[in-house]
Amino acid sequence: MTVVPVTSPDLDAPEVSWFSALCGDDYRYMGVPDSALAPTWEHCRNIVLEAEKQGFRNILAPSSYQVGQDTLTFVAGMLPQLEKMNMLAAIRCGEVQPIMLARTIATLDHMAKGKLTLNIISSDFPGEKADSNYRYQRSREVVEILKQCWTQDEINYEGEIYNFKGLPTDPAKPYQQNGGPLLYFGGYSPAALELCGQHCDTYLMWPEPKEQIAQRMKDVNAVAERYGRTLDYGLRVHVVVRDTEAEAREYAESLVSKLDDEYGRLIRERSHDAHSLGVSHQARARELADQFGYVERHLWTGIGRARSGCGAAIVGSADQVLSEIEEYKKMGIRAFIFSGYPHIDECEHFGRLVMPELKTSSLPHAYGRVPSETPDTPLSGKRR
Repeated sequence: MTVVPVTSPDLDAPEVSWFSALCGDDYRYMGVPDSALAPTWEHCRNIVLEAEKQGFRNILAPSSYQVGQDTLTFVAGMLPQLEKMNMLAAIRCGEVQPIMLARTIATLDHMAKGKLTLNIISSDFPGEKADSNYRYQRSREVVEILKQCWTQDEINYEGEIYNFKGLPTDPAKPYQQNGGPLLYFGGYSPAALELCGQHCDTYLMWPEPKEQIAQRMKDVNAVAERYGRTLDYGLRVHVVVRDTEAEAREYAESLVSKLDDEYGRLIRERSHDAHSLGVSHQARARELADQFGYVERHLWTGIGRARSGCGAAIVGSADQVLSEIEEYKKMGIRAFIFSGYPHIDECEHFGRLVMPELKTSSLPHAYGRVPSETPDTPLSGKRR
């Protein structure tokens, strides 16, 4: 197996994050709606608060148009309620005019005192079916404009989609001064890898067999090297952890025990990324799995039967889950975004069984910026 060298030598432990189901993705039984788990403000807030209670370092607030909460509004409402944890806000590039988006993010960053990170999304909008290259070009231009807003006194940008000349950036200066919030990014096409390697900080992957994950890391690392950059690497994956492997496998099976496959297909296809290259790779992993849905001993693909995007879970005892995490760390993965069903219950299981044995940290420059209010604050990390 190809192993990519660790790219954060000043980081001695991974960033371990959880997920808040803003988009209605919460079940006791996959594909069976449960009003108690609906994506209300209260329910999604409670997931976040439980994650902080359990010691997670960050939490992903996803983006969707079908159901649930608006991402940036939700993040703004949560920030005053958190003491330590970062928030990872998903932003769909092009949804908001880039300069206005830069100002919104800068405001949130000041509210968060720098504990804000961003997940760059390039999906279609409602009613849109855009070419992949166009979507990634749009994301590229948005990211480049954001960086101008956050690092320069004036915006001068000429692109295929956006053009600005001589615009001041005073309202858009973030709390994190060395380039703005940390940028997570996921994508599989050549255009996606090019964007990530040139401009983003953490390449975020969905679960596949480890050999394929290693190849993806190698591919995007080659792009980053062309730009004289290094990246961190992250894995977005579900988890089912119990006292024993048998208990974990039994619970995993129960999650899909009431699933109607036709309804599961409808759930997958309602997503705006349902036909993306990444989703096709998740489907391929399901095809390669054994009769019980396992494509590796502890990687179960059953969740993907009723979910677009991240479609597999690490399943096992606490020791087995910890061993899997250690294997991924050896490959160079430095960030994990976990989730489980129901999200609050599985957060508690993970917190009780795994977190006491798992040393964690935040990615280096999530906290490694010098805010303007405290110019003598030492850097704890570096911009790559």
